[in-house]
Amino acid sequence: MSSKQPSQKKLLRVLSGQSEPIPPIWLMRQAGRYLPEYRATREQAGGFLDLCYNPTQAEEVTLQPIRRYGFDASILFADILLIPQALGQKLWFETGEGPRLTPIENADTLSRDNALTHLAPIFDTVARLSKSLPAETTLIGFAGAPWTVASYMVAGRGTPDQAPALDLAARDAAAFQSIIDMLVAASIDYLAAQADAGAEVLQLFESWAASLEGDDFERWCVAPVAAIIKGLRARGVNVPIIAFPRAAKTHMGDYCAAVQCDALGLDTSADIDAVRAQVGDDMALQGNLDPQVLVAGGARLDVAVREILAKTKNTPHIFNLGHGIVPQTPPENVTRLIELIRGAPACVLKK
Repeated sequence: MSSKQPSQKKLLRVLSGQSEPIPPIWLMRQAGRYLPEYRATREQAGGFLDLCYNPTQAEEVTLQPIRRYGFDASILFADILLIPQALGQKLWFETGEGPRLTPIENADTLSRDNALTHLAPIFDTVARLSKSLPAETTLIGFAGAPWTVASYMVAGRGTPDQAPALDLAARDAAAFQSIIDMLVAASIDYLAAQADAGAEVLQLFESWAASLEGDDFERWCVAPVAAIIKGLRARGVNVPIIAFPRAAKTHMGDYCAAVQCDALGLDTSADIDAVRAQVGDDMALQGNLDPQVLVAGGARLDVAVREILAKTKNTPHIFNLGHGIVPQTPPENVTRLIELIRGAPACVLKK
C-alpha cells in the first residue's frame, strides 16, 4: 500500500520527471495575508513569530488554502529567519516593516547546540500536517538558502541590494564564509528533521541570487546549496529537492548539474523555453506566473496562464508563481487561476 502512495500524488510524479496533462499547482506564500481566515488566525496568535512557533495555529494557516482551493501541495508555514534565531541571533518583527536582527559579521556568537530544540515546534507542525492534509496533497518543507539568509543576518534586515553582505564578503571572505558554513550545517539539520517529521519535498529559497555573478555566485550561491543537498543525501534524506535561485544570472543547466536538485523554480523574468533548453527534458520546472498578474486578474490572467500552459505542455512542470503571492491578491482571482488550470486543457490552451 505505502509503495503506491507516491504515484497517487501528482506533484511527486512531476518531480520524478513525468509530465501531467493538467499540471499540479501550489503557490509560494499561499498561506498568507490575502486570505481573511489567515488574518483572523494571525490576530489570535499575536505576533508573526508566535504564529510560526505555535504548531496548532501554524497547522491551521497551512491548511486554510488547501481547504479553500485544493492545491496539489501544501508548504509548511514558517520563515527563513528561524534558523538564525535558533543559532542565537536576536530576531524580531517590526509591524509594517518586516524582520529585524542584531547584525553580525562572523559566526563567533552562533551555535548549533540548541538549534533543533529551539526549532522543535516547527517539526511538530510538520508531523501534524503529515496526518491532517488530504491524502492526495504533497507536504513541502523548506529553508532559505545560505546566501539569502546570511544577507539578512549581516545587514540586520532586508536590503534592496544586499550591499552589507556583499561588502563583508569582499573585505573579509573568511568571516563571511564562517556564517555560510554555519548555515549550511544548520540547514542540513533543519531540513533533515523536517523530512523525518513527514515533509515529502524540500525547497531551498535563494531569494537574492540576482545580486551575485561569476565567482561570487559560484562561491556563495552554488557551493552552499550543493553542500546542503549533498549533506542531506549523505544522511539518507531522499525526498525531492526544489532549488529556487530567483533571477540568477547564470546558465541554469550548469546550476542544476552543480547543486544536484530535482526541480528548478523559475522567477517571473525567466524564459521557460530557454531554461528548458538549458536543463534538458527530464528536469522538473516550477513557476513562473507574475504575482502582479494574479492581482490584476481578468483577461490578463487568462492570457498569461494559457501562455505558460502552452510552453510547458508535455513537460514536467509545476504551476506556481515567479515569487510569493502578495497580500492585495483578490482570493477570487486564485479561484479563477485554479479553474484555468484544471478546466478542459484544450479550452485553456486555445488562443
